[in-house]
Amino acid sequence: MFLKRTTTAALALAALLSAGSTSAQAPDAPGISPHVGHVLTSFRNTPEQKGFLETALAEADVAIQHAGFGMRDLASLDNMKRHGGHVLHAVDPTLIAAGPGKGYGLKKAADNIASHIEMAGAAADQPAAVKTHSVHVSSSARNTAQRAEEIAVLAQQIQAATTAEEAKPLFEQLNAKAQQLRKGLDANNDGRVGWQEGEGGLDTCQTHMDLMMRSL
Repeated sequence: MFLKRTTTAALALAALLSAGSTSAQAPDAPGISPHVGHVLTSFRNTPEQKGFLETALAEADVAIQHAGFGMRDLASLDNMKRHGGHVLHAVDPTLIAAGPGKGYGLKKAADNIASHIEMAGAAADQPAAVKTHSVHVSSSARNTAQRAEEIAVLAQQIQAATTAEEAKPLFEQLNAKAQQLRKGLDANNDGRVGWQEGEGGLDTCQTHMDLMMRSL
């Protein structure tokens, strides 16, 4: 079981929701897009009706954990195939039916973070904090969705491999990509991970949702 990270952002938004509400309704405060709630708090079609960000983090944690398990024995094709399949289920369960993920998929959750926060930021009546940080969150979410796609391709190649020697470099690439799902990548080597294309991951999404909510 993975520990849930309760963020300041999620708590701030929860305070804006009407008492007892468990559905993806607009925050009970004027001017805040319901799409912010979809990202942070709840959406009807996710597992347990969690927000897209919490769903994405849970799926990413499964992918990261099983990538690590696979790295423990790179001489075993069966080990790499088994845990590569678990990673694949976490990032895109449409490609493999069974696994330890939530059954929603990291790629789908990340795509929905991006699309919903973009809808929030595009509304003319939104506060400046929503408009500013929606760009940062969307970019980092789309980075994550792209990494999830690349991981899915590698996982499928591992499933098709016939020797450990063939699978080993593929699994090493898969693991490296999995480690970027949350923490992102310092692609321009400036000593930090930003929100820009190719850099930010889900932790960056979380940071900028937190900054957004603190600024409201």
